Amino acid sequence: MSQIKALALLSGGLDSTLAIKLVQEQGIFVHALHFYTGFCITEHKRRLGIKKEDGSQYMNPALKAAAQLGVPVEIVDISEEYFNVLLNPKYGYGKNVNPCIDCRIMMLRKAKEIMDREGYHFVITGEVVGQRPMSQRLPILKLIEKEAGLEGYVLRPLSAKLLPPTVPEKMGWVDREKLLDIKGRGRKVQINLAKKYGLDYEQPAGGCCYLTDPNYALKFKETLEREGSITREDLVLLSVGRHLRLPSGVKLVVARNEGEVNFLSGFKNRYGYAQRKDQQGTLVIIKGVPKEEEYPLIAGVVCRYSKREPAEVIIKVKDEERVILGEPLGDEILESFKILKGASHGVG
Repeated sequence: MSQIKALALLSGGLDSTLAIKLVQEQGIFVHALHFYTGFCITEHKRRLGIKKEDGSQYMNPALKAAAQLGVPVEIVDISEEYFNVLLNPKYGYGKNVNPCIDCRIMMLRKAKEIMDREGYHFVITGEVVGQRPMSQRLPILKLIEKEAGLEGYVLRPLSAKLLPPTVPEKMGWVDREKLLDIKGRGRKVQINLAKKYGLDYEQPAGGCCYLTDPNYALKFKETLEREGSITREDLVLLSVGRHLRLPSGVKLVVARNEGEVNFLSGFKNRYGYAQRKDQQGTLVIIKGVPKEEEYPLIAGVVCRYSKREPAEVIIKVKDEERVILGEPLGDEILESFKILKGASHGVG
């Protein structure tokens, strides 16, 4: 028989990296798939130009892991289709707005298409039984396989000995005795294995998905409740800046740093905006048409987050531009507008 070939779902996290390594050691050719949903925290930091503490750039975790493993990696963009999954998950959300079960089914369906089309024999994932409460319980793992049309063809090397034998094991393509029986949320075994193999990793859980971030979830739910819908642009804007809601319902997105100013500048041709006339300090994106009495409030927000001093502020909404002398808003007024009370950090 020709060489056995496997597809692997590679997030770039420690678990998926180790899963590939264990299968590689059995002489199987592995081709990695990295599914791009648009919600990776590491990629989010890259977009904003945020650097690590040592000044180095963030790197796509899947590309980094694939380079260490010496496996080809294919980035599959599912962000357009993922939008509908996010808004209408068949199996609901996790603790925040993370549709983990539907997400996993979608990725495995895509993997099956590639497997069937290109002649791969099975699919590898880094899932660990009991590690994640929503998507990695035994009954859910079976459900996901069934929904994806891959029953028996998903090998989970880190927990294989706790699961029924898969087709690759029954066929003798993979030696079950060389697989593992890890379960639960602890990562001691994985970290020790990484040391053994000399694998470098940034954090055990990989790049992570910011749909699990409680601040992001709060803004998502607030937008849906107040505006009645979520657009693709909303999904991006919700990950950036401070979010304030004026009495009229108009939303302000306030940049928190230079990276966010640069990022939000790309939205100035689609939304209203406000910034100091001298362009020092923050940029505020205005989603909606404010009432006349709210213009001084907008100018006050700009001044509050731009050196906290009075300044001339340009406010442009639709085709109308005006300049207002703004005074920094006080804490009490500002807090009344915040969607996230007191929050000013993280993805939220």
